[in-house]
Amino acid sequence: QVQLVESGGGLVQAGGSLRLSCAASGSINGLNVMGWFRQAPGKQRELVAFITRAGISHYVGSVKGRFTISRDNVKKTVYLQMNSLKPEDTAVYYCGSGSLYRGPSGMDYWGKGTLVTVSS
Repeated sequence: QVQLVESGGGLVQAGGSLRLSCAASGSINGLNVMGWFRQAPGKQRELVAFITRAGISHYVGSVKGRFTISRDNVKKTVYLQMNSLKPEDTAVYYCGSGSLYRGPSGMDYWGKGTLVTVSS
């Protein structure tokens, strides 16, 4: 079993920055893909970014150039540096992981989420 624990959410003004962390523990050998997803009120969960064990990353268009995903395989942690935050970035951010990327609902393991609120 794998446990994912997110941290780093909070309240920030538009234009500000936050860094999210997701620490993995347990049987992590098969966690090739680690990613960040978000769900805003009344909306479906969507991909923000994911990164493979080899360091290949992919971002959703709305965050390109503002967010950066990184991964420390030794610390078993994935990070999301979020800059130039906008009110529309407000959501619960979830860490998801698995052997492959299977979409916003298809990852093998999920954290409980951390709330990011961006005020205008």
